Amino acid sequence: MRIAIVHFHLQTGGVTRVIQHACAALAAAGHRVAVLCGEPPRQPEAFAARLAVIPALGYEERRAPLGPDALGAAMARAARRALGGAPDLWHIHNHCLGKNLALPGAVRGLAEAGQPLLLQLHDFAEDGRPALYRRMLEVLGGKDGAILATRIYPLAPHIHYATLNARDDRFLAAAGVPDAQRHRLPNAASFATEPLQSPRRETRVALGGTHMDGERGAKTDRPSGDVTERHMDVNTGGQAGAEPAACGLDHRRWLYPCRAIRRKNLGELLFWATLAGPEDRFATTQAPQNPLEQPIYARWVALAAELALPVDFALGARCGDFAALLASSHALISTSVGEGFGLAFLEPWLIDRPLAGRDLPEITADFAADGLDLGALYQRLPVPLEWLDAAALRQRMDAALAAATRAYGRARAREDLARAWAAAVDRRDPDRIDFGRLDEEAQIEVLRHLRTNSAARSALDTTTPPLMAEVERIAHNRTIVEREYMLDGYRRRLEAIYRALLAAPSAPVRDQADGQALIARFQAPERLFLLRT
Repeated sequence: MRIAIVHFHLQTGGVTRVIQHACAALAAAGHRVAVLCGEPPRQPEAFAARLAVIPALGYEERRAPLGPDALGAAMARAARRALGGAPDLWHIHNHCLGKNLALPGAVRGLAEAGQPLLLQLHDFAEDGRPALYRRMLEVLGGKDGAILATRIYPLAPHIHYATLNARDDRFLAAAGVPDAQRHRLPNAASFATEPLQSPRRETRVALGGTHMDGERGAKTDRPSGDVTERHMDVNTGGQAGAEPAACGLDHRRWLYPCRAIRRKNLGELLFWATLAGPEDRFATTQAPQNPLEQPIYARWVALAAELALPVDFALGARCGDFAALLASSHALISTSVGEGFGLAFLEPWLIDRPLAGRDLPEITADFAADGLDLGALYQRLPVPLEWLDAAALRQRMDAALAAATRAYGRARAREDLARAWAAAVDRRDPDRIDFGRLDEEAQIEVLRHLRTNSAARSALDTTTPPLMAEVERIAHNRTIVEREYMLDGYRRRLEAIYRALLAAPSAPVRDQADGQALIARFQAPERLFLLRT
């Protein structure tokens, strides 16, 4: 098969890793793959595919100005050039997230031309991204949600949708996407230390200007167009060449491998650090890159220093050998309140480490159904309401619900706040509330109370992250992950989806999914987490 994969960029991140996995798996099976993106990757050799950079595919704020029709034409030309012919199918990531306002129109143009499309939705603008949704609503939908749905959720037999988990699949079903056009495509699990490339794969990178052979270094003239290409030989491996740094330690390290953005719930990591014994330290691996996230992150760093908490931030930046950093951990931990897929629940077992922290049942239900044992994780972390200003918290929750209803064009229901509050407080003890439902202000109130009141910890259910580290449990979970979620299984699922897509007839695009049904489900008040607003 000739396959064109499309994404805004190939910088470090979850979708980029998914694309790396897909390229490696498909190339190993003999398929011809091209990846179209808006920015050149830092490590093009990490992709077992031909890469074409189309600046108009980037994020809206910095992409080249090109309309939907022109972008679609540029994508088609780049794909033909990279693949040696028109693609058999297009695999497009997050087209409806609102990060690029020309891409939905380009996708619809491909659909109307009868091109087989797999639209993989890792994230939804309807799920806690009101600014992105509002931008699409105003620019693409003319402030009409029904019109916007026609632009971003086209339906026809040759347009299929892939989701990461059963929850998103259920929501798409409720929005009217037919069973035959929906697929669950869980990510493959592997830490970044694992080589992803097939041996001696050639990578062609479209960078513009000259045609360069990476082995011989010979430049040749090439006709001008949307893109030009550079050739490189790629060997197995392809990891960054940083020298390993010393990662020694004299304590138990609870390691949180994440980029510390807001929904990763860094305050909860500091909660456990506040309660830690002298033998324990907690650590994160990466600081946020988004400028909007950095002031919040800086506030946590400052608070940890002020309260003298045993926390090391962005440890990955100081330890050049990520595998050694992982191996140095006593356990891995996750306190996230929102994930698209949840690799954090799968990957620890591959390095024989237990996992502690917060469970996300919406996400982990799929893993549990496959036999993964996550019984040590907690779904709630109750703290007394008297430790914080509950009235102010309710006001902020009410404001967040009001802002969301405005952003998504929904009518505000009178009982929304009561529903959100009931979901946040402890059902058995309404005088306690889940720490993960709090915003930064309330979390800081709790941390200060714990640090200044030595008797406060007696009101908690536990003072250390629950952990089940039995060798048998780790071995069991590793077996499940290796059987269900490694690269070979991912390839089989992906090829099966592609075959189903290619077997579907092309037809006029005359319908669309119900965008309002998606909003109603993602924006249910019971799902309110202030860290995701």
